[in-house]
Amino acid sequence: MPDNAATAPDISCDLVVVGSGAAGLAAAVTAAFLGLDVVVVEKDAQIGGTTAWSGGWMWIPRNPLAVEAGIVEDIEQPLAYLRAELGDGFNDAICRRFLTEGPRMVSFMRANTALDFVDGNAIPDFHHQSESAGRGGRSICAAPFDGKVLGARLTDVKPPLDLVAPFGMGIAAGADLRHFLNATRKLKSFSHVAKRLIRHFCEKFLYGRGMHLVAGNALVARLVKSADTLNIRFLTATPALGVLTSEDGAVVGIRLGGKHSGTRLNAKRGVVLAAGGFPHDPVRKSRMFPHAPTGHEHFSAAPFSNTGDGLRLGEMAGGFVRDDLLHAGAWAPVSLVPRRDGTFGHFPHLIERAKPGLIMVRRTGQRFANEANSYHDVMQALFAATPPGEPAESWIIADHSFVRRFGLGRVRPRPFPVRPWLNNGYLKRGRTVAELAKACGIDAPALEATFARVNRDAELGCDSEFGRGDGAYNRIQGDADTKPNPCVAPIGSGPYYAVHIVPGSLGTFSGLATDIDARVVTGDGRLIPGLYAVGNDMASMMAGRYPAGGITLGPGMTFGYIAAHHAAGVPLGNNRTADTA
Repeated sequence: MPDNAATAPDISCDLVVVGSGAAGLAAAVTAAFLGLDVVVVEKDAQIGGTTAWSGGWMWIPRNPLAVEAGIVEDIEQPLAYLRAELGDGFNDAICRRFLTEGPRMVSFMRANTALDFVDGNAIPDFHHQSESAGRGGRSICAAPFDGKVLGARLTDVKPPLDLVAPFGMGIAAGADLRHFLNATRKLKSFSHVAKRLIRHFCEKFLYGRGMHLVAGNALVARLVKSADTLNIRFLTATPALGVLTSEDGAVVGIRLGGKHSGTRLNAKRGVVLAAGGFPHDPVRKSRMFPHAPTGHEHFSAAPFSNTGDGLRLGEMAGGFVRDDLLHAGAWAPVSLVPRRDGTFGHFPHLIERAKPGLIMVRRTGQRFANEANSYHDVMQALFAATPPGEPAESWIIADHSFVRRFGLGRVRPRPFPVRPWLNNGYLKRGRTVAELAKACGIDAPALEATFARVNRDAELGCDSEFGRGDGAYNRIQGDADTKPNPCVAPIGSGPYYAVHIVPGSLGTFSGLATDIDARVVTGDGRLIPGLYAVGNDMASMMAGRYPAGGITLGPGMTFGYIAAHHAAGVPLGNNRTADTA
């Protein structure tokens, strides 16, 4: 259980992991399996970090589930995709290390922990234009997990993000989500959803929360189960305030705050930084996000506790945060959801943008991107379309039938009501296009012209302006029942609805510079003994690009696995659990 090591003034162990998302937990579980005594320090009151709120997908080409399904790739195929995507940010050594050890990490977890996976063999990479882009077989996700296995321990796991989980119930991407979107249209889907809801409310009554865990929540729960089996100690509600170093500059532990204030946590084999990057550090954002000059013009969907602690610890020890990545963050369109206490939640728009009958426009009334592209690409396009000095904002617009069918941001589809979101101002409505434009401050004639152009194209099943629905990633995100293009349909008659979009992210890319073993290095390239960085505390191997879904969790878990082997002194590929993929 958390905090069972906090009775002594000082605590000693072999390895300290700062942060309890997937990357940190992968490092902790691997190190403990390899024989190290591990302590995980978590600033938040619950375990899971951003991972617990995420879709849980991991980009790991050549993974065992793909191979078992007959999708076999030589390492040069995904390597070619990364080379094409990353441009001058491509690092051959670190990419090869990831593509070699990623499959081994999956095999290790399957063989030795409670972690199991489902395949994403039908999920394509983001950019179909590249000849080396994957059409499937490069993604995996944690398999659903029965929370009852954890018992009372489940209360220590961060629940799904309430903004995207109806009644606190996680919904998995793929078939599960499709059933929820079709619940009022197809009997099979209605039956599926009814069973899910009945089970969920029964479990909430009996246990206080749903027990059917999916996506990132299942990933965290499975790793926590594994950690408990391996006797890993957790210190929750405990920020890490500073690093402990030896006379020769090696990192030998950390200083703790919170309810363990004043405690020294000594670590014989070092410290792994996995605290989730800096999505809510306004000072660093003001320096690294061009669209957020004060640091407050950006609204990340990551937990508010992710304030850059790991990066500051790394800098204290002599490391440096790379500022040469193409983009410092994993951009995503976000809307601000009013809460009853007067604050705002940050809703990431990841699902509905590819559905047919939706557009995004700036205040000019004109579209600026293929709305069905990846969240990162859409925000890049918005930044590029926004004149200097203007806020990078837009509106996401659809008609009444779309909103009742697919929802719009935090507004959920039928049978959930629309009225509360009109009342609190989150949702704007107009009986005509001009009326909606006035409510949103959009150029009305230009918006009417945009509607007309989109509808003319939709009659032909195409998007002549931005190619919406042309690529595999677009199409898998669309609506399979819409022909011939699953991403294109006319915008029907009013009333029309709109939600305001502001700049946001799912996390950050800029992190501490490391070598291929996740060891932190100084500005002049010297290794800092005993210090590792993984997850979003490690500078993204993607160099600020976003070539596929899961490029945070896949490399995060892989380099957590790699760091643990190095700290334990066990060569990679040279222990009885490693696969030879």
